[in-house]
Amino acid sequence: MSCNVQLERRLLQFSTLSSFLFAVMGIGLGLWMGSLVIVFDGAYSFISLALTVVSLLAVAYIHKPNVAMSPQSVAKIEPAVIAFKGVVITLMCCISFRSAVIAIMDGGREVDTGLALLFGVINVFGCLATFLVMNKKGKQARSALVEAEAKQWVMDTVISGAVMCGFIIALMMKYTGYDEYAAYADPVMVVIASVYFVIVPLKMVYGALNQLKALSRSQYVKASELSS
Repeated sequence: MSCNVQLERRLLQFSTLSSFLFAVMGIGLGLWMGSLVIVFDGAYSFISLALTVVSLLAVAYIHKPNVAMSPQSVAKIEPAVIAFKGVVITLMCCISFRSAVIAIMDGGREVDTGLALLFGVINVFGCLATFLVMNKKGKQARSALVEAEAKQWVMDTVISGAVMCGFIIALMMKYTGYDEYAAYADPVMVVIASVYFVIVPLKMVYGALNQLKALSRSQYVKASELSS
């Protein structure tokens, strides 16, 4: 079945707007509060925004009327973009992990857990709503790029959920006599999120590279048959 180009473009534009809003809110609030995990959440949204723009450019290029491309070359664009997304997200997870480990070694970070918890609740519901739209409408669009975008929103929703749960635990610590350990909650959440969520982009890269390899092999076989 062919891809619904108009719906694909609208969904990617919707994802771009959502990523921008969550990126500004997360990075701004995270820097103001001194919270690594909120900055991590916002940075992920910002990277999602940049990668969605890459997807939109890829869609525009594929369907450009004056661009003459072979079907094999067009087929390679989507997995190449998906592989690039996976590599960038993996790098972000590695950098965040390093920053969190340094923060733990320095004695943790004091964060206003009440305000951070409010941010977590808003973020979870916002990311979940965006994922549900992308997932439902994405099936109608029949686009690998929209599918990859939906996977990014799954990650963002679960990261936001983990942040919310972490701040609930930190808030409980403050009222149960473990106040000195609450400062470690913020960087520890980043360590856990970085290690766990690096799996998804690595799978994206692996699947996309396999697809590119299969397309190249098919192209080589066809070329061999034509020359013989």
